[in-house]
Amino acid sequence: MTIAQGDTLPSATFTQMGENGPEAVDLDSLTKDRKVVIFAVPGAFTPTCHSAHVPSFMRTKDQFMAKGVDQIICVSVNDPFVLDHWGQSTGATEAGITMLADAESTFTTAIGMNFDAPPAGLVARSKRYAMVVENGVVTTLNLEESPGTCEISAGETLLDSL
Repeated sequence: MTIAQGDTLPSATFTQMGENGPEAVDLDSLTKDRKVVIFAVPGAFTPTCHSAHVPSFMRTKDQFMAKGVDQIICVSVNDPFVLDHWGQSTGATEAGITMLADAESTFTTAIGMNFDAPPAGLVARSKRYAMVVENGVVTTLNLEESPGTCEISAGETLLDSL
């Protein structure tokens, strides 16, 4: 079943690079009593993710914060080493975007956002989406029809929905 507006996110643990290597990050602690934006990409360094999706949230971060968003989180089914490097190379980390690895696609599968595209080398990856989550509940969900497009899941479009 695919997550929908009004649903509560399942508990999940992601991985993020810390000072001493990979660290577990609990989703419940990020969303409890907070308003967060979560956007997901099919893969770090893939063309649309790299040139459109992440930059759209870097451009709009301050505007989201002005509307009461506490944190912007990028989720990808990649390992934390790749996401750390990607966040640094795009400037997303410096811009304040939190890069979280769902390396085993556990969260992505639990919310029904997983897909496979073996010809492109993408297996157990995430569909492209963006959501606003308030105290663990999805209040807005923008899901792309095609993983190669970034229109309704772009930062500007999600910002317009607030």
